[in-house]
Amino acid sequence: MTAYKPLVVVGDVLLDEDIEGVSTRLAPDAPAPVVDVTGDQRRPGGAGLAAALATRGGRDVVLVTALGDDPASEAVRRTLRGRVRVVEIPLNGTLPVKTRVLAGGRPLVRIDRGGGDPGEPDGTVRDTLAQAHAVLVADYGRHTAGAVREHLAAVAPKVPVVWDPHLKGDAPVPGARIVTPNAAETCALCRGDGDSLRAFAERGSSLAERWRAAAVAVTLGERGVLLTRPGTSTPMLVPAPYRAEGDACGAGDCFAAATAAALADGALPEEAVQRAVAEAAAFVAAGGAGNPSLWRTPPPARTREAPETDPFVLAEQVRSRGGTVVATGGCFDLLHAGHVGLLESARRIGDCLIVCVNSDESVGRLKGPGRPLNPLTDRVRVLAGLGSVDAVAVFDGDTPAELLSRLRPDVWVKGGDYSAEDLPEAEVLRAWGGQAVVLPYLDGRSTTLLARRAAEAAAPIRPPGR
Repeated sequence: MTAYKPLVVVGDVLLDEDIEGVSTRLAPDAPAPVVDVTGDQRRPGGAGLAAALATRGGRDVVLVTALGDDPASEAVRRTLRGRVRVVEIPLNGTLPVKTRVLAGGRPLVRIDRGGGDPGEPDGTVRDTLAQAHAVLVADYGRHTAGAVREHLAAVAPKVPVVWDPHLKGDAPVPGARIVTPNAAETCALCRGDGDSLRAFAERGSSLAERWRAAAVAVTLGERGVLLTRPGTSTPMLVPAPYRAEGDACGAGDCFAAATAAALADGALPEEAVQRAVAEAAAFVAAGGAGNPSLWRTPPPARTREAPETDPFVLAEQVRSRGGTVVATGGCFDLLHAGHVGLLESARRIGDCLIVCVNSDESVGRLKGPGRPLNPLTDRVRVLAGLGSVDAVAVFDGDTPAELLSRLRPDVWVKGGDYSAEDLPEAEVLRAWGGQAVVLPYLDGRSTTLLARRAAEAAAPIRPPGR
C-alpha cells in the first residue's frame, strides 16, 4: 500500500510575529500610542501558513522552501514539525521576520527584518514535484519559485498548478491551472479604468493570456472572487457566502491553499473557487492567521493509506499474495451500461481489475476522424472512479499486447459474441500461462450508436417539402 500523492507547496516562508496589547494613551515625548503588551505569538507565514492550511482534513503536504541556520528558520522548522514535510533549499541570509504591533486587535505598525536569497535546489526538489498530486506556488517576492522554475514548468502540463503571485516575484509558468492575484496586484500588473467588475474581468482575461494560464481568479475581498479566462470578458463571480468580520491576514493564503486542495480532489476550476471562497470566509471569521487554535491544536491525522493505483505495482502485489490479476481493455470513449456491466463482471473473476485504455492517438487510428469524443484524461478519470476498477493503464498501440506483456494478468476479459481463441491477445497470454475469456455483453450498447443518436437528436428539423 502507498499513501496518496501529496499536495506540494512551493514558496517563500516568513516568520510572523504578533505583539498584542491595549493602548489608552500617547507617549509623553511624541504623538505615538503607547501599547501595554498582553501577549505575543510567533508562527510561520507566507508559504508556511499556506502549507499548514492545506493539511486540514488530513492531507499529506510537502513544503519546498528556503531555510537557513538563523533562529527564525529554526522556529519555523519547530512549528511545522509533525504537520508538514519540509524539503529545504539553502537560504543565503536570514529568514524574513514580520512583526505586527496590535492594539485592540488592530495593527498599529509592522516591522520587517531579515531576508536572503534561495540557493541552488538539489534533486530532491525535482523528485518531490514529479510526485505531486497538485502544486501550490505561494510567491512572496523572495524568488524561491524562481529557483525551482524549471521543475515547476515541467510539471505544469501534468498536474494542477495554482500560483499565488507577488508584484516582486516571478511570473507564473505557462500552463498554470489558476493564478490568484488580489485586486491591488491585478491593477498594478494590468492597467485599466476603474474598479468595476467589468474592468477586473478585462484585466483578469488579459493576465491569463499574458501568463498562458488556464484561468485567473481575482480576489476582490468582500465582493468575492472573479474567475476569468483568456480571450473572454464573461467571467464567473463567486460572492462571499457572508460578510466575515475578523482579521483578514492570511485570507489569500487560505483561498489559494483551498483552491489547490480542491483541484487535487478532482474539482473543476469553478467548483474549486467556490469551495475556496467559502473556506476563506470561515478562516477570516475565525480570526485569520492570528487565530491561536491554528497552531495550538494537534497536527491533523494523516489521511489513511489508499489502495495502490499504479497498475504494475498492484499486479505484482496481488500476484505475490497468490491472488488473480484480471485485465480488460478498450477505448471507453462514452461509458455506457454495456461497459459498466462488463467491468463489474470482470472484477468478480479475480482479486483486482486493471483496465487497459487506448490513448487518444490509438483511438483515432482505430475509430477514425472525430474520435475520441472524450480526451484520455477524462476517460481515465471516469474509469478510475468506478468501484469495479482498481487501476487504469494506457497504451499507444493498436493492441495492448506490449502492455499485457508487462502487466502479465492471469485473465484477459473481452465482451462480445466471438470465441476466446479468436482474440488477438490470447496468444500473448499463453506466454505466461494466462487465459483469455469472453463475457456476455449487453446488446445495442455502443459508443458509435450513442454518438449517432445524439447527432440525430441535435440535427435541425427540416420543414416539409424541403
